[in-house]
Amino acid sequence: MMLPTDPAENLAALIRCASVTPDEGGALATLETMLKPMGFDIERPVFSEDGTPDVENLYARRSGNGPHLMFAGHTDVVPVGDEAAWTHPPFAAEIAHGEMYGRGAVDMKGGIACFIAALARHVAESGGPRGSVSLLITGDEEGPSINGTVKLLEWAAAKGEKWDASLVGEPTNPNALGDMIKIGRRGSMSGVITVNGRQGHAAYPHLADNPVRGLMTLVDALLYPVFDKGTKDFQPTNLEVTSVDVGNPATNVIPAKATAAFNIRFNDTWTAETIQAEIHNRLDVASRRRKYRAGRKEAIDFDLLWRDRPSHVFLTRDDRLIETLSGSVKAVVGKSPTLSTSGGTSDARFIKDYCPVVEFGLVGQTMHMVDERVAVADLETLTQIYQRFIADWFERG
Repeated sequence: MMLPTDPAENLAALIRCASVTPDEGGALATLETMLKPMGFDIERPVFSEDGTPDVENLYARRSGNGPHLMFAGHTDVVPVGDEAAWTHPPFAAEIAHGEMYGRGAVDMKGGIACFIAALARHVAESGGPRGSVSLLITGDEEGPSINGTVKLLEWAAAKGEKWDASLVGEPTNPNALGDMIKIGRRGSMSGVITVNGRQGHAAYPHLADNPVRGLMTLVDALLYPVFDKGTKDFQPTNLEVTSVDVGNPATNVIPAKATAAFNIRFNDTWTAETIQAEIHNRLDVASRRRKYRAGRKEAIDFDLLWRDRPSHVFLTRDDRLIETLSGSVKAVVGKSPTLSTSGGTSDARFIKDYCPVVEFGLVGQTMHMVDERVAVADLETLTQIYQRFIADWFERG
């Protein structure tokens, strides 16, 4: 049986599966077809939770006597947006001017396609690595991330699975292959501030309390002063207000409530607990110091709701993993990648609780955009990097 050694063919097959989160769309079935000829044992557990869609996932393992390497990723993709704005159909995998177009081309079906091709070449040329290789693939990375990687890791660990290292194939390179390996991520938390006022007529403000005034005071306290200036390994902590709303269609009514949503990305100066405490303290101090308006003695009445669970800051310090991947990149493209903790969060934030993890994949300039696409030449280059990494990592084990 033919092995899936061509990354472009692998990617085209995956793109043609319309796996918009949380739909499996045939993507996991396609992966199973690729992996079985290489001797993988495959399971596709479905996880559920009230209030969220069921999600199908895939765990595949090729066992051997030696260390255990996990490749992690996701086959779910974001919606295509305005399909009419695409110059090539988003699920057709058409190639034009040396680039393959399609939703998920770089985020991140391309990384999966290249890793499978790299492993297939390794199997064809030398029989495969002497240790174990597993693929942990979710259909919930672009969704709420509840019924995906978190539960898949718990499920596999409960079955006795242990990993020595993990490579996540997210698109980490900003401009060209070999630019960047992600060795950590800042933490992330989101919250909503609600200021409670008193509704009234805009012409009679003394009979009302305008919550917008209070909200502006509290938001200002979160933005200034800055939380820190960054650390040796991380960018500065930054808080961004992502939404402000009063839900008020009338121009002559002082609203009863005003809300502001925010997200904070924090570095290793903080833990999730200490950054929460800092935010609570800033809001408490500002609410007592600044009133709704002159002459009022009441502190600003507000509520703070934290959304979902926090993503914790982490930094991988596994020299074998980082040096092997860096060496593989340099051997193939001729340059040493930057080791970075920039960017948003990924499922690496969950994997780091089970084993050392790094991220390296394609160039991410078009991810989530109309006309998402990847250079076909980059698919071959990434496959060569992954193939060398697989061989060298197991050799060093």
